[in-house]
Amino acid sequence: MSVYDIGISSLAGDADELGRHRGRPALIVNVASQCGLTPQYAGLVRLAERYPELTIVGVPCNQFGGQEPGSPAEIAEFGSSNYGVTFPLTEKVEVNGAGRHPLYGALVDTPDAEGHTGDIRWNFEKFLVDGDGKVVARFAPPVEPEDPQVVAAIERVLAD
Repeated sequence: MSVYDIGISSLAGDADELGRHRGRPALIVNVASQCGLTPQYAGLVRLAERYPELTIVGVPCNQFGGQEPGSPAEIAEFGSSNYGVTFPLTEKVEVNGAGRHPLYGALVDTPDAEGHTGDIRWNFEKFLVDGDGKVVARFAPPVEPEDPQVVAAIERVLAD
């Protein structure tokens, strides 16, 4: 199954946010506005500028310390005004537990470099997906978006 087949709305409420990016590699990241890792938004913006053929998808989540409490309008305004976010943001979802969104159900079995699978550990966990919607890499929350291992994985996917 392709992650592009999983329904998730945009932050503005438009249906099928992922499906509209089908055929393009994507970096899917659970984001939060009030987290110590929130400055990673800046690196995500730079990746989006550096690799226009890659879609960055931010997935707001409030499950980690209540660090994404805002409304959709507040989340969009925060990203735009503080970091210049223009990449797509989805509706706010749960990434762990009984209410886990099906998107994260499809993502969490992929191991990161240390072999971690399963629950999302914190905000800014990253998943790289190829144009067919297959998960090809997972990066732990503290791994910066522009870390050489992330960039190398993106460039491999883009070269395929």
